[in-house]
Amino acid sequence: MPNVVSIRMKTVMNTLSGRTSAMPAETPTISMVSPRSFPASAMPVVVTLAYLYWTGCEPLNWLAGVWALVNIVVFHAAGNTWSDYLDYKRGVDTADTAGATTLTSGQFSPEEIKRLAIGLLVMALVGGVGLMFMTGWWLFLYGLGGALCVLLYPYLKYRALGDVVIGIAYAWLPCWGTSYVFTGELQMDTLLLAVPLGCITIAILHCNNTRDVRTDGEARIHTLAMSLGHHRAQVLYSFYMIYPFIHVGVLVFSGIFPYLTLLSMVALPNARKNMELMRRSTSHDTSAITRLDERTAQLQLLFSFLLSVSFFIAGYLS
Repeated sequence: MPNVVSIRMKTVMNTLSGRTSAMPAETPTISMVSPRSFPASAMPVVVTLAYLYWTGCEPLNWLAGVWALVNIVVFHAAGNTWSDYLDYKRGVDTADTAGATTLTSGQFSPEEIKRLAIGLLVMALVGGVGLMFMTGWWLFLYGLGGALCVLLYPYLKYRALGDVVIGIAYAWLPCWGTSYVFTGELQMDTLLLAVPLGCITIAILHCNNTRDVRTDGEARIHTLAMSLGHHRAQVLYSFYMIYPFIHVGVLVFSGIFPYLTLLSMVALPNARKNMELMRRSTSHDTSAITRLDERTAQLQLLFSFLLSVSFFIAGYLS
């Protein structure tokens, strides 16, 4: 089913695995791990580090914080390559699949990609063990959660559970795990960061699922967008777009976030444009959202960057 697969794989590869037809080609070796996707996992760590710096938590273990940032990127790279390998072996990625060139181009053999995925996962696990000895055994649970997300995502993404896995892997685990390694304690208030960041990241997957309902049905792939129907899927995407800004605004005027975090509102026009594109689509014509995954990923990066800068400046000035 080349058409189904071509569209489906752009869900992850356009954003979380870094495949977009509009982007310039990477060198073959670097393209094996799809580095353009790394901000999706790295930025929640950066935002959390900035937030904890602003809160004045002491002591702050900057070495562990940077180590965690590098480690989650390695986990991400392992997930990209493992997903590539399994999709190719299942016949999901073909020569007709847009952006899926890691194996279909013949540049690399399946065994090379498999060995790379396993090697990266082992590297990330070893790095996690090092962090655990530096911080505490509770980190083992976060590492285990990350490893399970890497291994199970290729199996769960077609069973309406991809949204859940993405939210865990790219929001909740990075925020909570970073708070633990950075301060030595689990800072539950970092959930305040995970929710808005998770919304935008999950929206990357959801807009693709909304676009692909018909072809997913032909492939017997089940997604949340399929269960909701097109109109309700549009509403959910709009919620993912607008809620992060409401979230920040409420926390600012409640005195929980510094006023400087209103700087994140600079990204609101981008979110509104994304919502408008989604509204233009219909169940019979989804051409308006063909590239919406890319725009949503760009919004995630911009929103996260603005939040990080806001917290760092507020922390420096306090």
